[in-house]
Amino acid sequence: MYTTYHLTSAQEASIDILDSIKIAFKSKPVTIIVEESYKDFDLTTDMKSILDERIQENGKNYLTAEESINHLNKRYGL
Repeated sequence: MYTTYHLTSAQEASIDILDSIKIAFKSKPVTIIVEESYKDFDLTTDMKSILDERIQENGKNYLTAEESINHLNKRYGL
């Protein structure tokens, strides 16, 4: 089973969350991973320049996402 808890701040972490994990998973092993959310992502000036250049390119040569993944798989064995 896989469960994700999204909290707006670390202050929301409570005993109730731990109790619900204990109830849901009983004596099964669990892994708890805590990561900081990076919703506020700012593009650098270089990133913006690259994106601006890409917008100006001729779109008829673009690859679909599936084509890109296939090329990466063939080239790098991903």
